[in-house]
Amino acid sequence: MFDQAQHHLLTTNQIDETSLDQVFGRIMQHNADYADLYFQYCRNEGWSLDEGIVKAGSFSIDQGVGVRVVSGEKTAFAYSDEISLPALQQAADATRAIAPTGAGKVGNRQPVDGRGLYLPEDPIASLAAAEKVALLEKLEQMARAMDPRIKQVMASMAAQYEVVFVARADGVRAADIRPLVRVNVQVIVEQNGRREQAGAGGGGRFDFSYFTDAVLKSYAERAVKEALTNLEARPAPAGQMTVVLGPGWPGVLLHEAVGHGLEGDFNRKGSSAFSGKIGQQVAAKGVTVVDDGTLASRRGSLSVDDEGTPTQCTTLIEDGILKGYMQDTMNARLMGMAPTGNGRRESYAHLPMPRMTNTYMLPGAHDPQEIIASVKDGLYAVNFGGGQVDITSGKFVFSASEAWKIEDGKLVYPVKGATLIGNGPEAMNRISMIGNDMQLDTGVGVCGKDGQSVPVGVGQPTLRIDGLTVGGTA
Repeated sequence: MFDQAQHHLLTTNQIDETSLDQVFGRIMQHNADYADLYFQYCRNEGWSLDEGIVKAGSFSIDQGVGVRVVSGEKTAFAYSDEISLPALQQAADATRAIAPTGAGKVGNRQPVDGRGLYLPEDPIASLAAAEKVALLEKLEQMARAMDPRIKQVMASMAAQYEVVFVARADGVRAADIRPLVRVNVQVIVEQNGRREQAGAGGGGRFDFSYFTDAVLKSYAERAVKEALTNLEARPAPAGQMTVVLGPGWPGVLLHEAVGHGLEGDFNRKGSSAFSGKIGQQVAAKGVTVVDDGTLASRRGSLSVDDEGTPTQCTTLIEDGILKGYMQDTMNARLMGMAPTGNGRRESYAHLPMPRMTNTYMLPGAHDPQEIIASVKDGLYAVNFGGGQVDITSGKFVFSASEAWKIEDGKLVYPVKGATLIGNGPEAMNRISMIGNDMQLDTGVGVCGKDGQSVPVGVGQPTLRIDGLTVGGTA
């Protein structure tokens, strides 16, 4: 993988180690704390099908290099969509002035081995264009055949082939070749003049051979089931009540309400609700949350992060105690901590920052049915749509795309329009039961931060949270 990426990004552009040494020599004429070069090649393809007709197809290629120099808390950054020695030298001259005069250190070359979590293959080439359209047609037909109330079906797919090479002034050299695919289906159903919609899908770091008939059928079934359930949904109740969160994708609430608050930059600046609380109780006993970039083939996984640091499984909260933060190199250095392999960026034209990979809560001891049976009056949130969080206060608002009213330990009817409102740290302390059914999402997560989007994973077991505020329509 290393040699393949190096050849693709450097050798074909007449750049070698001597060239890199020259660039870092120019940068380190000033005494910078850190400098790196991020080379990237990215090819994207997408197809969408609506009512059996191909409505859109897209293909793009982008490549370039970003040059970053860090001095204290200051960062200088330049990028070019031309990968060449003159472009690198020009960017180096533009960025080095941020550091004080005086010679900086350039380290000896240290190749870093990635974790080999996925095959370095191009998923776009794994199927011909006609076969990709046929896959979407099959998914559309599967969904449409499941119920006569289905009025419209839309199917889509996306694939990405990304090659990155990182060179750092301290001598680190790292590379990664990252495949990524995703398939989605959206259905609209109608009954007695009422229309509802729902979607499902998944993917990961592999090629299109993953999407067997069984996998496609599971997506279609999930989307159709949720849409038909919502046809029967009543207005959601409002007020403070016990809420049970389902396993898997509902972990997006954990991602937003807790995960972002545990990223290093917010805590270094003191703007997170978790700032300065390492070693303190921040969640109920039994709650353990990790960020794990080392899961094979998962959407949020990386062999190395975008600074060349191998990813790892970082324990953030253990048995309710805050253990650490997710770090990139700059924030780790400024906080006197070790990088955790969470330095991520959307592309060569963006600065890296601490970002999540796959963030999830570990399972507990309770059977999911036992958790539901324990609730006299409450809400069971099976699936979520959108949501938002304020990092400083920890306050969040999330909308449930599928939810059920619980009465006397039973799911009695589906509800529509439920929103969960709360504070991340408070909600974590109100967890009273943790299921033994931890699941990761199917591979659909996209995380936004400071205008940058990156693929992520989320997950959790079934959870009971007491005294959560539900905004409803009833």
